Amino acid sequence: ASSDEERLASIPTPTFLRDMMIVGCLRFVTVVAGLLSLKFVAVSFTETVKSSAPFFTVIFSWLMMRERTSLPVSLSLVPVVGGLALCSATELSFNAIGFYAAVFNNCIDCVQNVFSKKLLTTQYSYVQLQFYTSAAALLVQLPFLLLSSSTGLTLSPSPDEVSHEGEPPAEWSSELLLHLLLNGVSFHLQSVAAYAVMSVVSPVTQSVLNTLKRALLIWLSVLWFGNAVTAWSALGTAICVGGVLGYNYARQQYPPGVVNAKGAEAGRAAR
Repeated sequence: ASSDEERLASIPTPTFLRDMMIVGCLRFVTVVAGLLSLKFVAVSFTETVKSSAPFFTVIFSWLMMRERTSLPVSLSLVPVVGGLALCSATELSFNAIGFYAAVFNNCIDCVQNVFSKKLLTTQYSYVQLQFYTSAAALLVQLPFLLLSSSTGLTLSPSPDEVSHEGEPPAEWSSELLLHLLLNGVSFHLQSVAAYAVMSVVSPVTQSVLNTLKRALLIWLSVLWFGNAVTAWSALGTAICVGGVLGYNYARQQYPPGVVNAKGAEAGRAAR
């Protein structure tokens, strides 16, 4: 613990503030995009879209960490994309806003994972990253919260809400506050656990673990909410999740490499 504090104290203040605000903003956007998706489409569909995270993580790992993925590993992502496309084309609750919000959530979440992994392996502990980025995310969210509260700003109604026109808007109640408290505590514990896992595994492995979690969430949401699911949509979900498991296997057989600029130049000179 003392070594973590000493390492934190050695970080220049501008660098510390920059890192925390970047991750804080990414966390804020990720949560908002995820909630926007849930507002317009079923939980099972949102989680299916999110399960394609390894596909986006490969792209951002290459862009941000110069991590090179072998051809067999890249080909293993084809079922992930194909399953997602099949599920999207046959999803009964499909909504363009919800779909794009889920995809955007995926992209930002992958960027956050890759950048957080860089911070965890160089400067910060997972407890520090969770605490300070949560404070930064709160600072980013506060102006939006005050603006929406003072102006009554709301999003366009979702398809489910359109059928309930004329009903008074939900008011604050002890039950609502309890749900918000449980939601906040659960999200906090999930974030701490995610950073703890991320500190010892790669960003792509993190995405695979998230996919397994989402596979469970997909079927639990179908059972809990009773969402109607077509056979093709269920098949697409299974292909997508199975593709991610195949990707994880291919990743173990063909571990990624990091592009070395000097080595690349030497190779070109040799040729």
